[in-house]
Amino acid sequence: MEDRTPSQIVKELDKYIIGQDKAKKAVAISLRNRYRRRLLSEDIRSEIKPRNILMIGPTGVGKTEIARRLAMLVDIPFVKVEATKFTEVGYVGRDVDSMVRDLVEESIRMVKAKKLTEVYEKSRLLADEKILNILLPTSKKRSHNPFELIFANEKEIEEVDEEERESIANRRKELMEMLKNGELDDQVIEVEVEDNHNSTIGLFGGLGLEELNINLGDIFGDMLPKKLKKKKLTIKEARKVLSNQESEKLIDMEEVVELGIKKAEEDGIIFIDEIDKIAGKNYTSGPDVSREGVQRDILPIVEGTTVMTKYGPIKTDYILFIAAGAFHVSKVEDLIPELQGRFPIRVELDNLTENDFINILTKPQNALIKQYQHLMKTEGVDLQFTDESINMIAKVAFLINEQSENIGARRLSTVMEKLLEDVSFEVPDLNADNKIIIDEDYVKERLGSYVQQKDITKYIL
Repeated sequence: MEDRTPSQIVKELDKYIIGQDKAKKAVAISLRNRYRRRLLSEDIRSEIKPRNILMIGPTGVGKTEIARRLAMLVDIPFVKVEATKFTEVGYVGRDVDSMVRDLVEESIRMVKAKKLTEVYEKSRLLADEKILNILLPTSKKRSHNPFELIFANEKEIEEVDEEERESIANRRKELMEMLKNGELDDQVIEVEVEDNHNSTIGLFGGLGLEELNINLGDIFGDMLPKKLKKKKLTIKEARKVLSNQESEKLIDMEEVVELGIKKAEEDGIIFIDEIDKIAGKNYTSGPDVSREGVQRDILPIVEGTTVMTKYGPIKTDYILFIAAGAFHVSKVEDLIPELQGRFPIRVELDNLTENDFINILTKPQNALIKQYQHLMKTEGVDLQFTDESINMIAKVAFLINEQSENIGARRLSTVMEKLLEDVSFEVPDLNADNKIIIDEDYVKERLGSYVQQKDITKYIL
């Protein structure tokens, strides 16, 4: 985050998202403001809170993708929740506090993954050592009865044949080299692995509150012995399992939890989708009775409060909230005034044009056409599209959106799948090193009947 200016952040987002410059600019400024806040003294820093963002625009124009890519870009905790999944306290369903608990879990997972990466090489060496002990154990002390252990001479107990010890040591070195070179990867060995099946207790089930599962291991800690089970695995698989077990032992989970909580509180982003579906007033019965109640429950979390989690209390004061909705039926003004005030930055996203569809098909790093080309390459087929065919695909998708339900860029996935249905089916039976060219006539032939069902044939044929 420190070395990225708002313009650089927007440039990175442009690699994956077409258009929507206003929304990109808004999130880039919010992200940069977090960096600026860190440079301030403690007394001023505690007074500055993030400016939450409300994105307004139809489905499929990039609202969620902008927030998701932003989080991936700077490696910060990010969770997406649906506002419609929550219910007012007292009704059956998820309570709004669960979004904060989800964010903390994601943050701790990210910190843990980073710590595990740092100790990966060391854990791999420890795993190889364990495998080596299974293949060729080191020489053991001679067995003695209890009286001999007490009265026998220490030198006699530890006496080992020097030649045998040297022979075993040399053999272990050879085996270790073979392990490192992967020469023994297919050999099957029996290892003891930890049984990770957690014993949990469900609390509050059926009482209208979110089910809370408490792991018995979290309560009793090391008082409960870890359950082990024997498993036959290839050395390649065993190395992975044992390496994971050793990694868990090498990291300090208390430190991971502490860093995870701090990261969630200072850098976390919560994306609340479909917020327009809970906008509206005067619902006294039916499935929407708790709409306004959900808004009232969300309000203190967005304002800044303390939420209890199994890791301890979490403050939401500095979490960035990004809400999004189409607001076709309801309006922003239908949200309760207090909640409106907590989203001071409002950004309207544009409807996608035919030219946007052309760019979406070709320009992003994860463009649809590039995805299909990579998929076909696995079959040894070079899939090519002419410029005219791309223009026609974009035109079909745009007109279908205009004449029926507008689902934005998601329409392109439907159109592309229909267009390449036969190609995907027949490609495995073709000879390798073939080239398939999709031209305008093929697009018309494949999508003609599909478009006619929408009664817009006259526009494209």
